[in-house]
Amino acid sequence: MEKQLHETILYPDVSFPYIMYTHTIHASSPEGRGFNDLHWHEELQITLVTKGKLVIQVNGIDHELETGQAILINKGVLHVTTHLTHNGQYVSFNFPEKLLAFYADSAMEKNYVLPYTNSLLLSLVIKGDVEWQIQILQMLWDMKQKFDMKKKWGWEYEVSIKTAQLWLVLISNISLSSEEAPKYMKLQQERLQLMLSFIHQNYSNNITLQEIADVVHLSVSECNRSFKRTIHMTPYDYLIKYRIKKSSELLISTHYTITEIAYRVGFNSTNHFIQSFKNHHKKTPKEFRKFRNDEFIE
Repeated sequence: MEKQLHETILYPDVSFPYIMYTHTIHASSPEGRGFNDLHWHEELQITLVTKGKLVIQVNGIDHELETGQAILINKGVLHVTTHLTHNGQYVSFNFPEKLLAFYADSAMEKNYVLPYTNSLLLSLVIKGDVEWQIQILQMLWDMKQKFDMKKKWGWEYEVSIKTAQLWLVLISNISLSSEEAPKYMKLQQERLQLMLSFIHQNYSNNITLQEIADVVHLSVSECNRSFKRTIHMTPYDYLIKYRIKKSSELLISTHYTITEIAYRVGFNSTNHFIQSFKNHHKKTPKEFRKFRNDEFIE
């Protein structure tokens, strides 16, 4: 898999691979894959909404979460937060499955970790309408507090113990289904990851729908259907959206002219770029650049 879509998490401390990201519409702390940024990673993720409401899309399915609700996302699963209320905030805890196994080839790994992380379980929403879910949500708030506070002696143990406890409560209350349908979903996801990867690597070139479909040996119409089914837009719309995202980054971080940026992100006409940008941001690239720069000055 390619790098733009696959997030390699940079832990603050390599000897303790655990991180909590705090996300708003504008920023992520520490720096990471933030709002509206489709990605996947090898780690497990638990996201807790700390303020406002959000919509998180996991393998093409939308989940709406309110303040105090959470979602577990399995390793290797494509996800993106698509909506977040204006002052909304959420935290994501990311950690490798081996943290739950204690050590390699343990009974815990064999019986309680791999059967779940290697299963067809993609995600699990924790809304807090039953006792065990309320328990898990309380643990997540406690963990957030531990990460927000100055790290005191032994905090790694506290976080690890809390996470193992949370995992035990979780797996004690869910049953693994052995349906066939999700196997197809897994294949669908792998295909989508390859097509998205291709777009992310080649967006600055003049790529065709045929080339995107060829990556996974699908017909153009099946490629179109696959995109619509999973990320609710056509490959062309996704390509334009991705180019706009890349152009927004260049508008903020460079002094390139609007025309230069248009060509750098793959548009072959400045007018088409300006029009597409305006449709997306409700501002021209020039207005967007001025607005963002003014924001940073304040």
